Amino acid sequence: MIKYELLPKQLLHEGTCIDENFFAPEIPNDKHIVAAHDPEYFYDLLNLKIPHKEARKIGFPLSENLVERERIIADGTMKACEFALEFGVAMNIAGGTHHAYSNRGEAFCMLNDQAIGARYLQSKKLANRILIVDLDVHQGNGTAEIFQKDDSVFTFSMHGAGNYPFKKETSNLDIPLQKGTGDKEYLSILKETLPVLIQKHRPDFIFYLCGVDVLDTDKLGTLSLTLSGCKERDEYVLMTCKYHGIPLQCSMGGGYSKDIKTIVEAHANTFRLAVDIFS
Repeated sequence: MIKYELLPKQLLHEGTCIDENFFAPEIPNDKHIVAAHDPEYFYDLLNLKIPHKEARKIGFPLSENLVERERIIADGTMKACEFALEFGVAMNIAGGTHHAYSNRGEAFCMLNDQAIGARYLQSKKLANRILIVDLDVHQGNGTAEIFQKDDSVFTFSMHGAGNYPFKKETSNLDIPLQKGTGDKEYLSILKETLPVLIQKHRPDFIFYLCGVDVLDTDKLGTLSLTLSGCKERDEYVLMTCKYHGIPLQCSMGGGYSKDIKTIVEAHANTFRLAVDIFS
């Protein structure tokens, strides 16, 4: 999507970021990917041997370049985890591939970057108890499946009840929102929920999927947040993590408003807030 090119340009143009703030991910070691994904699925994906019926669910024509891109996105999240441990917060301009299951891909997601990041942290003994806060308009069904039997990773998804996926998985906490839910109700629920989850689960690392497809202008979403409401959402999550001293990795997730300027502005707000809050 063009937003992945425009967002860093906007951040550099306005002075929110400088060149030194960016890092370039690479192809990661396979062992980090198969820590979250079934090895047979991953190597079938790598060798473009996914059965046609399963490949259709992904939504993209499979190619070496596409699979390479997905692996690089995963590495971006792993590297962002390390930066977050050092600086408090780090961002992946791409990522948020939460529809990727342990053994299959769907909805333009093949490898689950934040699930891979969580396993990476645990394997390196850099974090133990992890909270995944998924505020994309779509439920994080793949993430829920990957961690459904793992008490060390708490999955929280607040999403549009009528949005894809129409058959939801079971997260540790799901909050489905009715069509048209706006700023006031959305933010009230979030502010009632997140502190309780932190108190009960006591995470030492948080992953935040900050999709902007919650906007009222989004072509695929069913919620009705304004740009300012979406910004307040991000501010609350970032401020809460900062207050509790919990490192935070953010993946941008979805955003499908008709005007690309709206998408870039909403995502740029997340970066602006991160700079203001964690500097």
